Amino acid sequence: MARSFAQLARSAEKSGSTVAVPKTPLEVPPLQIHTLGDDVLRVDARRIGKVDATVRDLARDMLRSMYTARGIGLAAPQVGVHKQLLVIDLDPENTSTPPLVLINPEIVSASASVDSYEEGCLSIPGVYLDVVRPSAVQVSYRDEMGRPRTMKADGLMARCIQHEMDHLTGVLFVDRVTDAGGLDKELKDHGFKSSDVRALS
Repeated sequence: MARSFAQLARSAEKSGSTVAVPKTPLEVPPLQIHTLGDDVLRVDARRIGKVDATVRDLARDMLRSMYTARGIGLAAPQVGVHKQLLVIDLDPENTSTPPLVLINPEIVSASASVDSYEEGCLSIPGVYLDVVRPSAVQVSYRDEMGRPRTMKADGLMARCIQHEMDHLTGVLFVDRVTDAGGLDKELKDHGFKSSDVRALS
C-alpha cells in the first residue's frame, strides 16, 4: 500500500518483530514490485505450512523493498511470491516502531460501519482513489515465529490489512473503486490501462 496516510501513522497498533530491518531506502531493492497489468498480481496466494527462516528472510526482503518504495504495506504476491504473507509498517519514519508481519491472515469479523478513504498501492504508483471498506476488523494470523495471534484493528491499520489481504486473492484496490470516470483518468494519467482492472460485482 502506498504511503498516503503518513499523518495517521501514530494511531497504528504496535507489534514486536524479530524481522525488523533498517528503514532507510536502498539503491536497489532485493525484490521487484510488480505493477498493474502483470499477470502475477492476479494469482491466488497459497497458505504457508511451515514458518521457518526462509519465510522470515522473505519478510525481511519484503520490508527492505517496501521501505525503498516508500510504502506502508506489501503483500508477497506483489513481489511474485504466491504465499500468504504481509508486511506492514504505518510508522516508517520512526526507527523504534517495529513492523508487523502477518502470515496466513484471516478476517474473523468486520464492522458494520464503513468508511471511504483514499488509497494507493505500490503496484499502481501514483494512482490514489477513494475506496469503501469496513472501518474495523478482527484478524487472526501467525507471526514471524509461527505463533498464532489475533488483533483488532481500526482506522488506517484496518484499511491497510484489508488492502494487503486483497492481494492474496488477486484483488487490487482499483477493482473496488466505484468512480469509473475518476479511475479511468487516474490510470491513463499514470500510464496504466483500464482494461487491466477487474471490477468486483
